[in-house]
Amino acid sequence: MTRWIAALALLLALVGEAAAHASLTGAEPRDGAVIATAPEGFRLDFSEPVSPLVLRIVRPDGEAVDLGDFAVRDRSVEIEAPAGLEDGTHVLTWRVVSADGHPVGGSVVFSIGAPGAAPPPVPEPVDWTVRTAVWLAKIGLYVGLFLGAGGAFALAWFVPVSRVASRAVLAFVAIGLAAAAISPGLQGLDALGAPITRFADPAIWQAGLETSFGLTVKLVLAALVAAGIAALSKNAGLSRILATGALAAGAYALTVSGHASAAEPQWLTRPAVALHAATIAVWVGALVPLGLGLRANAFDAARGLERFSTFIPFAVAGLIAAGIVLAVIQVETPAALVDTAYGRLLLAKLGCLTALFALAAVNRWRLTRPALAGDARALVRSIAAETLVVLVILAIAAGWRFTPPPRALALAAAQPASVHIHTAEAMADVSVTPGRAGAVSVSAMIMTGDFGPLDAREVAFVFANPDAGIEPFRRQAEKPGDGTWRADDVILPLAGRWTVRLDILVTDFDIVRLTTEIDIRP
Repeated sequence: MTRWIAALALLLALVGEAAAHASLTGAEPRDGAVIATAPEGFRLDFSEPVSPLVLRIVRPDGEAVDLGDFAVRDRSVEIEAPAGLEDGTHVLTWRVVSADGHPVGGSVVFSIGAPGAAPPPVPEPVDWTVRTAVWLAKIGLYVGLFLGAGGAFALAWFVPVSRVASRAVLAFVAIGLAAAAISPGLQGLDALGAPITRFADPAIWQAGLETSFGLTVKLVLAALVAAGIAALSKNAGLSRILATGALAAGAYALTVSGHASAAEPQWLTRPAVALHAATIAVWVGALVPLGLGLRANAFDAARGLERFSTFIPFAVAGLIAAGIVLAVIQVETPAALVDTAYGRLLLAKLGCLTALFALAAVNRWRLTRPALAGDARALVRSIAAETLVVLVILAIAAGWRFTPPPRALALAAAQPASVHIHTAEAMADVSVTPGRAGAVSVSAMIMTGDFGPLDAREVAFVFANPDAGIEPFRRQAEKPGDGTWRADDVILPLAGRWTVRLDILVTDFDIVRLTTEIDIRP
């Protein structure tokens, strides 16, 4: 049995919840822009659909004004500007919840007329009280689902039912219920950036329930109630039905929010996460009932151990398949194990695996045979130690709530940098993909100043970075047939603010030049 436990634990460490956090890909006015007159509205473009939580503008005098008139269009949020924006530097600050249910925030700084003495945007502060509470609640949810619902499944199908085992499973269910009950409020605090003192505010709870995490909480509550009834029921058939339903509902709950909810391709990742969660619950949930049964020298505890050992290889096969899929999608490259917070948490889990593997080896080669022969004292102690290590692993996994996976970071890095240029003669939407230093593709959709078609004969892009001492260089564009002008394999060697000019040849004697600046990420 323990070799399967070790294999299963390895996959538990290799794979976390399957996330993409939304990232800002563009803004109008753009960050750092100086515009002549007050805009009629603002636009924020994101890497995925979002739901705004907080939209606010800080005026040059420091006054903060909430912005309530907005519209969400695909991946963009269009905001009506308040009246009376005066000259000076303004900060447009935003906080949204992304498709995966995680809140993200940031600021865009722009100036009207000329830069003024406005407070610059500061990094979003971390409220460690709220963050710690969110982390503890996440651990509680895991305990309820994996040890509670998983334990009820073990009692119904594998392990002999005893009073002490049932009480232990019910205790785990109670922990999960308590964590689920407070989670919407904590999610709301985190989403709105509110302090813990506002925990009882109805608006906080409404914000938490309106995120995708709200559906997760409802499913978890239903799963834990079913698991509790299954653990209490003396009807074996009813217990099996309820325990199986609880296991399925708990596994599904983890697919509707969190990293997996936005990971592509969802037809693959969501079933993989459900299978991964269900098989973890089958394994982890059986540990405590098995240990308690063997400790009490229950008459048929050894038979329960044999039944579980017979079934677990099939669960491990599914776990391995799901784990490989999710690991490939989320981590992507070995370097991400060191370069990202997500990867470093994974390495921490791998450190815990060292202890777990040592326990598994002792169990497999020294303790299983004596336990089946009637002397299970050493195996019981080893199972207790394994359970503690698993709890540590779950605590580390809960930290992934705050760390987007390498896949999401790579997706954000690949987002284009875009800018709109509009003059009386012509206008253009220019995109640099990816919007970071290195080899890029530059494309532009051009029109006349009144949004009519512009039949250009030639288009060229001219780049310069005066601050870095890079003089203008020119790249001829081609028109591939989709209506855009494009230049591939353009090298922008440095991050920073670049000047980009479009030279649009309309006739042999008529050239229109459009010039703007664009920010290129590292």
